[in-house]
Amino acid sequence: MNIAILGFGTIGSGVYEIVNQIQAEELKDCKVTKILDLPQNKDKLDIIVCDINDITEDESIDLVVETMGGIHPAYEFIQNCLQHKKHVVTANKAVVAAHMSDFLKSAKENGVQFRFEASTGGGIPWLASIQKAKRIDEISSFYGIFNGTTNYILDSMNTLNEEFETALKKAQQLGYAEANPSADIDGYDVQNKVTISAALAFNSKIDMKDFPCFSMANITYEDIQYLKSHHQMIKYIGQAIKKENMYEAFVMPMVFASNSLEANIPSNFNIVTLNGNTIGELKFYGQGAGKLPTANAIVEDILDIKNQISYGKVSLDKKLSYCNTLLKEKYLIRTNCPIENEWIDSVECKGANYYITTKAISTKDFMKLVNSISDQKAMIAKYM
Repeated sequence: MNIAILGFGTIGSGVYEIVNQIQAEELKDCKVTKILDLPQNKDKLDIIVCDINDITEDESIDLVVETMGGIHPAYEFIQNCLQHKKHVVTANKAVVAAHMSDFLKSAKENGVQFRFEASTGGGIPWLASIQKAKRIDEISSFYGIFNGTTNYILDSMNTLNEEFETALKKAQQLGYAEANPSADIDGYDVQNKVTISAALAFNSKIDMKDFPCFSMANITYEDIQYLKSHHQMIKYIGQAIKKENMYEAFVMPMVFASNSLEANIPSNFNIVTLNGNTIGELKFYGQGAGKLPTANAIVEDILDIKNQISYGKVSLDKKLSYCNTLLKEKYLIRTNCPIENEWIDSVECKGANYYITTKAISTKDFMKLVNSISDQKAMIAKYM
């Protein structure tokens, strides 16, 4: 199987390294024959090309790996490759979340495969596990730590007693966070992953514009210490739940007991959980990002295509409506502004007020409460 790679950055070079340099029996007849990259990099390898047509028009290429990231020109390149009857594997969560249905349709029309395991969960076989579980069970919900960058920051704040900005800078130095870290710390990355996971778990395309997404940027060292004193830890979570023809989802910080699995996930690792009606709760833990873990997931997709292995048909034909009253939760709010509301009690005053709702309330009621707070630096989290 001849393979082309679009983009030769961290993930693309990882795929090249595994396919062309690891002497695995399964990979013996797989070879990267062309790489699309910038003109200034053409001298790095003699297989680098600068025109997508050099790949789409090459009939010897069977499969294309897209690792460019972003929506454009990734969308156009993926569609072009599928329409030229080439299988496509991608790790690009943004373009998959936005255009999964388009890609699946093009792949079906042209008799090829479109796979995207590496788009969610890095090296964890999360999406394949959803598909396998769904063959028997109806999946009612999932949740977890979907982002390694944010988990690294929170873990550093907790174990090394670092301020948010210090932990973020270290994450950037290690390559976990981009120079502009907004996609990670403001939740857009997790929104994409929740959207992709829900598509497979619920057989439906959900709209990330529907559900709330709260940044973790307001979490402070003092917040971490306050929770520590109560034997608790905060993590950044994505979650979705389905009931009949309705769904609810969110992305936001969540407080866990310090002896829970989620509270003890270290560094840039991820943990994600699904709930099925016969299997119950299943948890999946591992490297959620990074060069070789993500490249490994891409190569697993390549081998599945090569060996004609499928974990079930991906269908988005179920229509779900967003409903903000399915979930009822308690919440923690830290703010310098006093809050007066029937649902909350002030639990501590020490430079800032910490409030916990006195009972579990719906997302609809919670959003009313949040919209009444004028403090732009308020820290808001679900409270287990």
